[in-house]
Amino acid sequence: MAVLLVVGYVWPEPNSSAAGSRMLSLLSMFRQHGWTVIFASPAEKSPHRFDLSQWQISEEQIQLNDSSFDEQLKEWQPDIVMFDRFMLEEQFGWRVEQQCPNALRLLDTEDLHFLRLARQQAFKAGREVTLQDLHSEQAQREIAAIYRSDLTLIISEAEMQLLTEHFKVPAELLCYSPFWLETPVNAELPTFEQRQHFVSIGNFRHEPNWQAVLWLKQQIWPLIRKQLPKAELHIYGAYPPPKATQLHQPKEGFLVKGWAEDAAEVVKHARVLLAPLPFGAGLKGKFIDAMMQGTPNVTTGVGTEGMLHQGQWAGLMAETAQQIADAAVLLYQDEQLWQQKQQQGFIILTQRFAIHQHQPRVWQQLMDVQQQLSQHRLTNFTGAMLRHHQHRSTQFMAQWIEAKTKLAELKQNSVTQETKHE
Repeated sequence: MAVLLVVGYVWPEPNSSAAGSRMLSLLSMFRQHGWTVIFASPAEKSPHRFDLSQWQISEEQIQLNDSSFDEQLKEWQPDIVMFDRFMLEEQFGWRVEQQCPNALRLLDTEDLHFLRLARQQAFKAGREVTLQDLHSEQAQREIAAIYRSDLTLIISEAEMQLLTEHFKVPAELLCYSPFWLETPVNAELPTFEQRQHFVSIGNFRHEPNWQAVLWLKQQIWPLIRKQLPKAELHIYGAYPPPKATQLHQPKEGFLVKGWAEDAAEVVKHARVLLAPLPFGAGLKGKFIDAMMQGTPNVTTGVGTEGMLHQGQWAGLMAETAQQIADAAVLLYQDEQLWQQKQQQGFIILTQRFAIHQHQPRVWQQLMDVQQQLSQHRLTNFTGAMLRHHQHRSTQFMAQWIEAKTKLAELKQNSVTQETKHE
């Protein structure tokens, strides 16, 4: 039986982030094809993580900078190793190449971290993104990891375009893999009249979400309340820090609710989703949830990136605080417009993110690369060169850290023994 090893940055939390939901989609695909799946991570197990044993997926703890992982690889003998984000490829890629040279190395970016970082830097500086922002050390590291991998999953068509057209990454190294959905649209949804208030949702640990909440509190929500004095904004999200809960102001209709037991249920009863994301990358799972529950949204151009269908959106787009507030009020009050945007959301779900459009294509590309792995690697000389140089340095650094750690342990044991004999 074929074996997939996933080296996870974190344990999947589908109720906390879109990344968690997408990871489960990928794991499900391999299980449906009869593969044995092992999920290994150096991260601590969170109480909010999905119990992978439900799907007969084994959960394994691994160590950074430790040769114990080499022994685990020898035992598991995976056919495919999937690295969850480029940092994990940097840490473990050279070990996989040494111990399992014939295993296909698959990288899942989730989103392009360097793109999100570039936009974040520009946002904080109050300016547009420059080439200098894009051509960062982070970009060098992430794109190098893409080259060193046999295939990389890219979540957004916009990011595919950036990599192939601007950075000239060969298209055969990339696989477009967005969200894919099998759940049909809920037919029994609350009507326009049955819904009330606004909702905002997103993991607080994700900086774009936190900045959106701040923007809402400081500028956008006061403008909305002027026009809709009885409206409330209910803010949900995983891992709310004290700085977020301190924004809770019931008198202003600004209600920080924190964790949502059921995100779909929360979104379903709101009339409009507010997501004024000032920067970010990838695809935003909150819009998938909202469209499935028939809830139109107001967001920015960054928010809609990679999700439009024929230029149409399941809500309204705006960029300034006043524009966002005006759009929110309009969508909240205009039933005809609201229904039109709801229907557009259903169209986007079926036309862009249906499982039958993507999962078979992704699987076929994976299998094609696996079957022609030697030839595939011969066409990627840049990747071989980067593996040679980067992995040598990473390998020696990891071995130095491991040796240093063991030396420290020996010294500590020696001191302990001496203390005992005194």
